[in-house]
Amino acid sequence: MSVSVLGIDTSNYTTSLALCVDGEITENIKVPLKVKEGGAGLRQSDAVFSHTVNLPVAFEKIESDISKIKAVGCSDKPRSVEGSYMPCFLCGTAAAASVSKALNIPVYYNSHQEGHIKAAVYSSEMPEYDRFYAYHLSGGTLELLTVSYDGESCACDITGKTLDITAGQLIDRVGVMLGMSFPCGAELERLSEKNTDKIPKIKVCVNGCDCNLSGFENKAEKLKKDGCAPSFIAAYVLEAIKETIDKMTENAFSEKKLPLLFSGGVSSNAYLRNYFINKYGAYFAKPAFSADNAAGTALITYQKVINGK
Repeated sequence: MSVSVLGIDTSNYTTSLALCVDGEITENIKVPLKVKEGGAGLRQSDAVFSHTVNLPVAFEKIESDISKIKAVGCSDKPRSVEGSYMPCFLCGTAAAASVSKALNIPVYYNSHQEGHIKAAVYSSEMPEYDRFYAYHLSGGTLELLTVSYDGESCACDITGKTLDITAGQLIDRVGVMLGMSFPCGAELERLSEKNTDKIPKIKVCVNGCDCNLSGFENKAEKLKKDGCAPSFIAAYVLEAIKETIDKMTENAFSEKKLPLLFSGGVSSNAYLRNYFINKYGAYFAKPAFSADNAAGTALITYQKVINGK
């Protein structure tokens, strides 16, 4: 008998729904939250309002009959640690509770980060290792995690992290400075590909597996004032992120070598992907499963149903 479940994720920048049927994602719906021109992010109050507007739009996009789903799952917090909280996830939990009551089905909860990792494991076709490193690189997170994985849930311990801004914030702030519309990742990547000048050796700020990136934002501002080409500035920023992540990885591997997985929206960058695949044999989520999505939540929910929870 076929088993289908619905996943819901309401991160700070995307309203997401996903349908999982017999362990495969059949629908992966994402409705971006609108950010004002020239803005580099959203306040939580604005995100909550946008999700409230977006959720009916997202549900209208579902093509399948969801009246027969066996369960609904949603992300209810950023990370699976005590005190982890963002108001925007209340929108998803409210929607999930409504679906649960209307269809008389159970609702399951997981963290946004667990969803990212589960979607990355699924779409990267990485073998189901029981322990591995996973980068979560997004607009709000830069963390190197040591993951214990049982096929259903992910127990994540922070091995390294940013001590100031994230890679996503660096990309978006520099992109907005260069006149791009938020989010800036794809446009900054395209611009960087036009650069023909050599990037000078970059001195990263990495201590163990922790890093700082804010200095590169200041450097990008100086490069702009000095009249450097936007394509050079874009390439410099991506090189700085690559070198920083590389040093964090080297330091982690010096302690213990484990399989390496990349998740989160920044991981969809082709330059980073090619470098870390070639050097470390890293696994990357496919672009549709890198940025914020509900696919991981749907997959986790499906596994819980199959396991009889």
